[in-house]
Amino acid sequence: MLTTPREYIEFWIENSVHAAEQYGTPGASQSVDVLVNRLVEGAQNQNITRAALEKEVGDLKQYIAGKLATANRIEQDRRK
Repeated sequence: MLTTPREYIEFWIENSVHAAEQYGTPGASQSVDVLVNRLVEGAQNQNITRAALEKEVGDLKQYIAGKLATANRIEQDRRK
C-alpha cells in the first residue's frame, strides 16, 4: 500500500511526538533535531524523500517544534 507524504507525516507525528508526562518537567525532553532525523529515516523506508515531506509541511524542524509545543501545551492544560 502506498503512503502519501502527508499520511506518513500525520501518522508519524501522532505516534512519535509526545509531551513530557512527568510533573514538574516544563516540556518534552525530545530533541527536535533527533525527531526530524527519525521522521526522515522512517519516511525513506517508505520511499518518501525529505523533499516530499518538506513540500507538504515546509521546514521540518519548525513543523515538528510546533507540534511538540502544541503537545506540551495540551498536557499542561490537562494538568490544571
